[in-house]
Amino acid sequence: MNVSLSMLLLIAACAAVTIVPRVLPFLIIRNLKLPVLAMRWLSYIPICILTALVVSNVLGENGPLSFDWEVIAIMIPTILFALWTKSLLLTVVIGVVLMAALRFFIG
Repeated sequence: MNVSLSMLLLIAACAAVTIVPRVLPFLIIRNLKLPVLAMRWLSYIPICILTALVVSNVLGENGPLSFDWEVIAIMIPTILFALWTKSLLLTVVIGVVLMAALRFFIG
């Protein structure tokens, strides 16, 4: 596979456009002292994003009242594992491995 200079420049530009909005806010905020109220509000963002991702996966794509039973079947042991180990990394690995195994054996 040959990569032309224009394609390489396009990939570099896409990387820059992706990195700038993700890194720039951290570079700006790291030297600022935010109020306690702002810090408390920001602490809820990760759980809100995680909840939105889980709910959107569980509800499926076939309408508001359809459920993706594969996701629910894997979510239950993954949540139990998370409560048992309290390790985010191991929980993510277990969830991915369980979903891969389910999709491999069931199709």
